[in-house]
Amino acid sequence: MPSRTDELTKAELEQLWTSMCVAERLDTRIRNGIRRGEFATVIWPSRGQEAVSAAAGLALRKDDRLVTTYRGLHDHVAKGVPLEEIIGEVLGTSVGASRGKGGTMHIAAPDVGVMMTTGIVGSGVPVGVGLALAAKKDGSDRVTVVSFGDGATNTGSFHEGINLAATWKLPVVFLCQNNLYAEMTPVEETMAIDRVADRANGVGMPGVTVDGNDPVATYFAIRDAVERARAGGGPTLVEAVTFRFEGHYAGDSGHYIPGPQLERQQQLDPMSTFPTALREAGFTDAEIDAVREYAVVEVEKAVQNAVSAAPPSTAEITSDVYGNGLVVSHE
Repeated sequence: MPSRTDELTKAELEQLWTSMCVAERLDTRIRNGIRRGEFATVIWPSRGQEAVSAAAGLALRKDDRLVTTYRGLHDHVAKGVPLEEIIGEVLGTSVGASRGKGGTMHIAAPDVGVMMTTGIVGSGVPVGVGLALAAKKDGSDRVTVVSFGDGATNTGSFHEGINLAATWKLPVVFLCQNNLYAEMTPVEETMAIDRVADRANGVGMPGVTVDGNDPVATYFAIRDAVERARAGGGPTLVEAVTFRFEGHYAGDSGHYIPGPQLERQQQLDPMSTFPTALREAGFTDAEIDAVREYAVVEVEKAVQNAVSAAPPSTAEITSDVYGNGLVVSHE
């Protein structure tokens, strides 16, 4: 799909680039901190997939819902979760989005629409379908995006979820960030079809495949799906084909990724290719570099604030466990 950069404003392009730079720096900074022994934690890197999350962030409203996975720090950035809350949760300190109790796999920030981060492959799909059903029953025009990897599309929860969403025409977008590896297994060894998007045919909803390394093309694919859902047209499966440059988790060497494949994919790294499109759109090198520098400063500030924050208090053991005064309607 050819890029449509000229159809976006300079502010929209800058938002895409800023989200990408912050997500890339966040991922890199945490991995470097782990390697240096600066702090002990675990993340599942999203390095290489920044364009997909940035596109989704631009396509969604603040009150739209997002369900993502343990490999979702870039999604959190794009949806507007404060950096200090992301890093605080990764490090298990009291400033975390879940006050340090959830960790990397369980970041939630309802104020900006991040309703769940799941550590179980494929489990976010039925939750996202439920959120979309709630919006429909409430008469809201909110849209839910469920983000997941290619491996999730081989689970029963995925197929059950998309079938129900299509049957009930729910306002949900299923966003597959196809990075070509399900943990350590290449996609061609887990499915007999070439395109994840073709799975949509079986339930009667649109399926779209887009170059996930092109943030502009990916934005328009997601935006069209979001607009369709918001207008009552039902769900769409968007497959953004990208690549994961790091191993499955921080510390995984990625030895199972063939060298030639990695080198070929690195040439398509959106962090290297998108600046060319920005220059063609009128950005100067100084403006492009200023965003990179902004990302470094903001991430470092958040890291230091999170590191120096107190651990969760003992009172957190019993907080957020039971609802207070919850009334359940059976109508």
